[in-house]
Amino acid sequence: MSAFEFFFSFYGLLLGLSVAELVGGFARVLHEKDRVKFGWLTPLLAAFIALDVATFWNQAWVIFRGAPFNHALLIAGLVIAATFYVAASVTFPRVSAEGADERIDLTEHFWRYRRLVFGCIMAANLIVALLFLTLMSVNAGFAALSSVRLWIGFGIFFAGTATAAFAPWRPAVIGALLTVLIYSLWVVGASATHLISRGAWAPAIGLY
Repeated sequence: MSAFEFFFSFYGLLLGLSVAELVGGFARVLHEKDRVKFGWLTPLLAAFIALDVATFWNQAWVIFRGAPFNHALLIAGLVIAATFYVAASVTFPRVSAEGADERIDLTEHFWRYRRLVFGCIMAANLIVALLFLTLMSVNAGFAALSSVRLWIGFGIFFAGTATAAFAPWRPAVIGALLTVLIYSLWVVGASATHLISRGAWAPAIGLY
């Protein structure tokens, strides 16, 4: 087992728990749909978090693939993934059978917890950004990854999440959420276009 495989067996598991929280939370509110007022802000927030978790999976490949085994990296991975888990775990409200007569408003839940959720997302991304900047300052290979698109992406992401977390004006919060979600979808679309332009990948031989 390589150092990266050992690290990712831990880091990927923790990130996977965040995905499980998102999917499980959505499934719970669907199960109780008769007493849930859905709205659209919380589902969009959940979609954004899911895309960001997938981005972190991709970043792990870029940043940690060549890293040696190191206890400090395991702790950094723990902090990053745990921060994401907190955000994912409060994105959807807890639904209990005991409160069968209680009405649940997902839009109200969004406004109640958006500072915590966006704050956690911003904190996790800030840790990775600081780590990446440090690597760029000491390693030419990472420095070569610097590009205008990279810094524009950082600017859009951090300005958007900070606005969504702390802006007192609700239309600004909604605009920031839509901005970071659209940007995340654009990144996915650009990756898919690049994959298709390269001819996808070769089929596995002897699959059956």
